[in-house]
Order: sequence, then C-alpha cells, then structure tokens
Amino acid sequence: MRLADLTWPDAERARGRVLAVPVGATEQHGPHLPLSTDTDIAVALAEGLARARDDVLVAPPVAYGSSGEHGAFAGTLSIGQAATETLLVELGRSALPPGGGPFAQVVLVCGHFGNVAPVRRAVRRLRAEGRDVRAFFPRWDGDAHAGRTETSLMLALAPERVRLAEATPGETAEIGELLPRLMADGVRAVSPSGVLGDPRGASAPEGERLLAEGVAQLAELVATEDAEWLAARS
Repeated sequence: MRLADLTWPDAERARGRVLAVPVGATEQHGPHLPLSTDTDIAVALAEGLARARDDVLVAPPVAYGSSGEHGAFAGTLSIGQAATETLLVELGRSALPPGGGPFAQVVLVCGHFGNVAPVRRAVRRLRAEGRDVRAFFPRWDGDAHAGRTETSLMLALAPERVRLAEATPGETAEIGELLPRLMADGVRAVSPSGVLGDPRGASAPEGERLLAEGVAQLAELVATEDAEWLAARS
C-alpha cells in the first residue's frame, strides 16, 4: 500500500499503478486538534483508496503547504503557494517521466483548503505536458476549519490525539463572508482560538461516515475517463 515500504525492485514490479499523493499542511487546528490534522486526513483518504483498489500505492505525504493565513499561531509552518506548486509539478514530472515510468496516474489528495489554488495550477501544468495527473478535493458540508467536520474525522482516525475538553466554538459565520478578511488579516484576526466553526457534537461515527464518503468520491475521480467531468472537479 505504501510506496515508502517498497524497495526499488518492488516498485519496478508494481508498474502501471496509481500513485496517490496526500497533500496536507502543518498548521494550527484550534486548541483541540493536532497540527497534522490536514495531513492525517489526506493520508487516510489515500489509504482508503488503496484498500478499495489493488492498483494504488500511497506516496509519503507532502506535510507542508500554503498556510500563511495561520501564521500567527505557534507551530504553523508554511512554504507558500509558489513553492507548493513547484514542489507538486516536479513531483509529478518525476513520477510520470517522458517515455513512461512505474506509475500510470498520479492523484493529488488535497487535505488543506489553502492548497487548492497551487494544486490546481500544478495539475493544469502537468496535464498540459501530457501527464495523467488529477486532483481530489473532498466535498464535505460543515465547518470550514477545526469545527465539527474535522473533529469528527480525527475522532475516527486518532481519538487519542483529540482534546475534546478544550474544543470550543470559534467564528461560525459562513466562510464566504469571512474569506476577504481571512486573506487580508489572517485567521487569528477573525478567530482568536483558530476555530472556524463549532466542534461540539463531533463523533467518531460521523467521522467514519465522512471518510467513507470521501473515499467513494476519490475512487470515482480515479476511475473516470470523462475529460469534462474530470476538468470540472480538478
């Protein structure tokens, strides 16, 4: 399942596989969730895909991304949009070299909203070069950041790392309303706790349901050959 566990002869024998690359972040998720939350969720989605399909290998995660809006919170590490895009373009070129390589397709599993723009630009560049690279952005209704949705997912994945006693509501306005100020002044100016939503009511069963929905969406993306459908989702 995991590329990192293979030797190069193993990888050679695994030709024709799909390489799922979790693209996450290292950033604050309120006082109750770990800094690795986005990365953990992206890895879980990629590994769920690998369990659903026997032709998928999961790459080591990209654990840094564009998280500048969270920079006022301790522990956040951001490499910015340009570096994130460049990293993913070069990774895609390495995985899918001219003349063919061990992988037939690369899917970037994006677990962090701040990475959406550089991931999309990287995919457009790589597909323009003739490489089968796709991007997946899970479509879950709910809180924007560190609220009920992400808290439920983390309760399903790693309950021992969730500090429910410290989970309190943050700014609950719609993300569209908040986005201009978020981008101008950062998350801390909008929510001193770093939470955009309300984590109360989160549960592991809800997280398991959300994860299953995300894996099903991801499997559909990998399987499709409909160029218009694919373009609309990448």
